Amino acid sequence: MSEALAGTLVVEIGQAVAAPFCGTRLAEAGARVIKVERPEGDFARAYDSHWKGDSLFFAYLNRGKESITLDLKNPADAALLHKIIDQADVFIQNLIPGAAERAGFGSDALRARNPRLITCDISGYGLDGPYRDMKAYDLLIQAESGLAAVSGTPEAPGRCGVSVCDMVCATNAYAGILQAIVARQRTGVGAGLSISLFDGLADWMSVFLSVYELTGKAPPRTGFSHSLIAPYGAFRIGDGTKLVIAVQNQREWQRFCEIVLQRPELANQAEYADNPARNINRDSLNAAIEEIFSHLDRATVVTRLRRAAIGYGAINEVADLAKHPALRRAIMETGKGPLQIVAPPLRIDGEAGSIGRVPALGEHTEKIRAEFPA
Repeated sequence: MSEALAGTLVVEIGQAVAAPFCGTRLAEAGARVIKVERPEGDFARAYDSHWKGDSLFFAYLNRGKESITLDLKNPADAALLHKIIDQADVFIQNLIPGAAERAGFGSDALRARNPRLITCDISGYGLDGPYRDMKAYDLLIQAESGLAAVSGTPEAPGRCGVSVCDMVCATNAYAGILQAIVARQRTGVGAGLSISLFDGLADWMSVFLSVYELTGKAPPRTGFSHSLIAPYGAFRIGDGTKLVIAVQNQREWQRFCEIVLQRPELANQAEYADNPARNINRDSLNAAIEEIFSHLDRATVVTRLRRAAIGYGAINEVADLAKHPALRRAIMETGKGPLQIVAPPLRIDGEAGSIGRVPALGEHTEKIRAEFPA
């Protein structure tokens, strides 16, 4: 665990994915994160029971935190939470819009009490506007933002298999909080941040939206290909296997034709001469590539791709990921014993890195109550 945010106190009232994942990233950066849970707990604790009856999903999203259970309708519990937040650096919440204010924990009021506080309100569609009160689960946002429309096959739209909507929101919130911490070092004043799940995916869809507005046509769904770059996708090999191949620029295209396809004349053929032309003529291009590959085996194609320095990869299953040579692992301590998980992506020179322990529901309640007496 990094020491970058050592001494930083974060209070998180978060459920499910976005706010908790943001809190975990702050914990991994060295912050002390107090997770406030209702007496029945974050409902993500019941998402699954794969880890000896406990939720793997919750463990992944909440490692490295302290858990306190509070009933915010109880005046004594509400007063305790105010006392903690008055000394905190960061407050994160993803309750339904308006709920924090009704409970007495609206961001403006909290910053009035503690001007150095950085508040981060996470919502589905923003804190105002016509969609403010709409349900905003990951599947719904992927559909509403148009992401599903560009993620499926030519036959039908499809959902990205992981909760990408929540993850990108959490990552944007984490970046915004770090930005506010840096700004506070200069100004001495906190900030009010708000971020929505929809805005995060709409931002990712920016290029696709611009293409539509400029041409009147949305980029087509291309399955395992790219809607704007060619050749870029999965190609059949003569031995029945498939390889994913990505050609990103003209230099690579020249090498791909000369070394991999051994058809250098294709590089300057009018319908394939540049990426816009290749994209328009992707069907005939893909057919030409697969016809050449049909006479080769995987080892030969891989040897040529390596010699040409062309990007390629396998279409792996989850089982393949488990033994992938690039996969880094780490041990996470839980109430049910140590659990091997994927190591956090950030590596810092000189820091070994570690995974914080997953808290049991209300595990730190008495400790925190004693630390912040009435």
